[in-house]
Formats: sequence, structure tokens, C-alpha cells
Amino acid sequence: MATILMMGAFDTKGLEYAFLREEMLVRGHQVLAVDTGVVGEGNHFPVDVRAEEVAQMGGSTLEALRAAGDRGSAMKVMSAGVALCAKRLYDEGRFAGIIGMGGSGGSSVVTAAMRALPVGVPKVCISTVASGDTSAYVGAKDVVLVPSIVDVAGINRISRVIFSRAAGAICGMVERDPTPAADEAPIVVASMFGNTTECVNACAAQLGDQGFEVLVFHATGTGGRTMESLISEGLVDGVLDITTTEWADEICGGVFSAGSTRLDAASAHGVPQLVVPGCIDMANFGGMDTVPQRYKDAERLFYEWNPAVTLMRTNAEENAQMGRVFAEKANVSTGPVAFLLPLEGVSILDGDGELFCDREADAAFFHALKAHLRSDIPVYEVELNINDPAFSARAVELLLGLMSEGA
Repeated sequence: MATILMMGAFDTKGLEYAFLREEMLVRGHQVLAVDTGVVGEGNHFPVDVRAEEVAQMGGSTLEALRAAGDRGSAMKVMSAGVALCAKRLYDEGRFAGIIGMGGSGGSSVVTAAMRALPVGVPKVCISTVASGDTSAYVGAKDVVLVPSIVDVAGINRISRVIFSRAAGAICGMVERDPTPAADEAPIVVASMFGNTTECVNACAAQLGDQGFEVLVFHATGTGGRTMESLISEGLVDGVLDITTTEWADEICGGVFSAGSTRLDAASAHGVPQLVVPGCIDMANFGGMDTVPQRYKDAERLFYEWNPAVTLMRTNAEENAQMGRVFAEKANVSTGPVAFLLPLEGVSILDGDGELFCDREADAAFFHALKAHLRSDIPVYEVELNINDPAFSARAVELLLGLMSEGA
């Protein structure tokens, strides 16, 4: 028998949560109930943490939120409160999994709590917005969104089935912990793109031979954020950041930005990291019709990677900006860090004679990086393309050295 945290607006969705609670109880589990409702009081079942306490954790009071009558502000306060509440209860060992439900507002609150929990903790949200772009709800965590099909408004022949199945899902998740590997290997995370696949695959194979488990993340924004999250959670022993292209998208307004905190986690937590400017030669957009007009007017260089992805070659100014950013990120590192620069191309397309080959633009990054980097952080330059076998071998060698230094 396990305890499941059930969180949501028990004032407006009390009947729905009462049904969900009973479905988990009949399966033999206990329920820890946390109320996030601002409008009224939830009295359909016993509540363990009242909404007032959640509001206080979020920096306000229910009285103040009700008096203000600002739904958006109330959502922000309760989202902040549930994140702290869920993390505290989990750290105290009070529950094994979490479930909630709602429309767009209710989903935003309960998933804020879910995103505050480590990867691996079961998380289920029954939602009216479980389709399309769900990144605002899922973030970089393993949140399972269950489409509610109908609105979360009463118990009917549809919602009864959906709620019951969702209860069964969370109960199944908490009933048995994943079987651990016989020998838990130290973890290295690596970032990859289609243009660096050959390099990262070779690195992963070599690190695997050395006894490491390599987790590879696709550098599409979500991948970078997820990798940073795992580093922050203390699950990672070394970082092989081969593909840092998400910063090109951050600067150019592309679709694969991981946000301005990309490259922060390893530096903040002292995790050994080798950083490579992989694919900084390209910013990513959707189809050609989605490329901002300012870039078309400037007659920038484009390449249609596939019908849904258009690549734009970054210029010297953008690369210099990235060089400064990378240096600033590394300068605050509390652990071992180094850079490895492939002078014959940072991607397939940047190889000698290829479409994106622009050594002046690449040099702008290299020069800016070295000009702004802390003097004790090493920069290694090799006359190789990023996908050359010798480059991957050198990358592994340097990372292992950094990890040995940080041990």
C-alpha cells in the first residue's frame, strides 16, 4: 500500500476529486489531499493541507486573493505554493506519486507541483489541454497528461471511465519501484543533433566501454532543458555538451531554444563538463514560411533540413555573442570545465566545402570565447571536423580527465 498525493481545487471540483479519491482507495492505497481552491472550501472528504496553507507558501493569503478577485494572480500564487508544498511533502517521505486534474488553470497549478518533483516520481494529470503544445505544463519532467475528453465538470459516463483509468494508472505506477540495474554505472549526459550524431554516437560507445552510462538528449529545446534539470537534481557525474545549438535559437529567435539558463546547471553544481560549440552555425525554424521576414529580407543563407525544419546559417555577430555567453556561463563554474573547438567545422554542414562553411563566422565565436573566458579554463583547438573519429576520441579523453580532476 502506498500513499498518493491528490492535489487540486476541491472547492469547484470537489465531486470529481471525491470520485478520483475513492477509485484510489478501493485499489488499496492511501490518499494525501492538498486543496488549491481559492473560491470556497472543499468539504467532500478529509483534506490534509488546506488551501490557506498553500496560499501562504505562495506568499499571500486566501483572504487577499479573494479580495483582489484576480484569477491570474491567484493562479501564480497557488502555483508557487503547491510547488513548495509538494517538494516538502516528498522530501518528508509522505507520498509515492501525485495526481491532479483540471482545465487550463487547474492543470497549470497541479503540474507546477509535479514539475517541482524529481524525475521518476509518478505524476498524472487529467487535463482538458492534454494535446498540442503542452510544454508549459510538462516542462522538463515526466508528467503524464491524460486527455479528459469531456470537460472536468461532473461525473458522467465518459468522465467516470477517464477518471477511473487515470486512478488505475497512478496506482500501478506506485505499486512497484523500477527494478534497478545490477550494477549502477556513473552517468554522463550528452547533447546531440542530426548534424552531430556521428560524433556523439562514437563518444557514447567509447564511454560505454569505460563503464559509463550515457544519456543522450536531442538539442531541440526540451532536450536541453531536461538535461539541465537532471544535472540540477544531482543525477549526473559528467557532462559532454557536444551540441550547444540551442543558444543559436535563443539568440536568433529559433524554435529550439532551451532558454537563457542553458549551460547553467553544470557550472552551478560543480559537475565536470566539456563544452563544444556543436551546431552553433545554425538556427532552427519550421517550414520556410515560418522564417521571420527580417531574415529573408537580409538574404540570409538557408537550408531545408526537412519539410518541417529550415536551418539558417548564423553570422559572425551572432556567433561572437554566443562566444561571450558561453564564456560567462563557464566563468562561474564551481567544478572542472574545458572547451574543445573543432576548427574544421562545428557541424556536417559547416565542413570544408559544405553549404554552411564559414570560417570567419566560426572564428568570431572562438575569439569571443577566449577573450572573455576565465584564464584558468582551458580551451583546446583541433584541426578536425566535429564528426571526425579523432575528435570524438579527444572529447572523451578530455571529459575523463575533467571527471578525474573533480573526483
